Amino acid sequence: MSAVSRKDVMDVLQTVTDPERGGDIVSLNMISGLQVSASGEVLFMIEVDPARGPYLESLRLQAEKAVAAIPGIKKVTAVLTAENQNIPGATKKPTQIPGIAPAVKKIIAVASGKGGVGKSTVAANLAIALAAGGQRIGLLDADIYGPSQPRMMGLSGKKPGGTEGKIEPLEAHGVKVMSIGFMIDAEAPLIWRGPMVQSAILQLLRDVEWGVLDILVVDMPPGTGDAQLTMAQKVPLAGAVIVSTPQDIALLDARKGIEMFRKVNVPILGVIENMSTYICPNCGHEDHIFSHGGARAEAEKLGVAFLGEIPLRADIRADSDAGRPVEGGQAEIFAAIATKVTSALA
Repeated sequence: MSAVSRKDVMDVLQTVTDPERGGDIVSLNMISGLQVSASGEVLFMIEVDPARGPYLESLRLQAEKAVAAIPGIKKVTAVLTAENQNIPGATKKPTQIPGIAPAVKKIIAVASGKGGVGKSTVAANLAIALAAGGQRIGLLDADIYGPSQPRMMGLSGKKPGGTEGKIEPLEAHGVKVMSIGFMIDAEAPLIWRGPMVQSAILQLLRDVEWGVLDILVVDMPPGTGDAQLTMAQKVPLAGAVIVSTPQDIALLDARKGIEMFRKVNVPILGVIENMSTYICPNCGHEDHIFSHGGARAEAEKLGVAFLGEIPLRADIRADSDAGRPVEGGQAEIFAAIATKVTSALA
């Protein structure tokens, strides 16, 4: 059987009609971000007027069902996004999406002002440390363009199940995990505009059966753009953890991240200095490759808690690549940080 093409999917979506506007959702320019993998997985956005967003779940399910009926299709994920300049009456105000993780007690963001500071490594091991402390923990990979948690949590190639319109998260190391990376080809670029990313993040919160959790850790995209603002404004965040390396250029961006959360009244739980110190495994010599102590000084300057220092070590990198939690002294560091985060939330 030949692989399913984009045209095959679009042809089927032309049979799905918008009940209010009267035309099919393809002719009305409502379909965007279509991804069709060679393994038969399909992901696409349905763009609607923000005012109608909360009432079109049935349209989304109808589109998913139509595509799922194509021979060779194994999984379909359709996401409603409430911002399209081609739709009359559409505005730039994000739709308030109800029912966001209703049984989750607290949602926290692990964020950074820039990429490359090890934010995802910190988020994964912080979630594992919180779970090891006896709490019910979830981990949402909200880095839509660069989802790394499937690999870091040892879940590469796994697919979440689901029933009745809800997605069941996978589980690893005592943590419930969800990522857009479970639903797309790992090597295919995701070419989505900002509003589509925002809606995808919110839908991963709303349509995943997280169940009862004490804390949901959100691995945020790097930076301070639309996706971060949407999370801060539309999700009931209990606080944010800021990750930075010690050098001045990274701290400049970390400061921007702190100020962004403060402007939308999200508490800063504290700052973590990653890649703080390098100790040679052979001779024990200590070297400050990215400087040292900058994040602590910045935290003191801004009046926020300093949560701890994580060294630059080859075993942390190796464990992350292999999907394993850190061990030994590194695990103790994350356990101490988890204790401080729990205290800050309390």
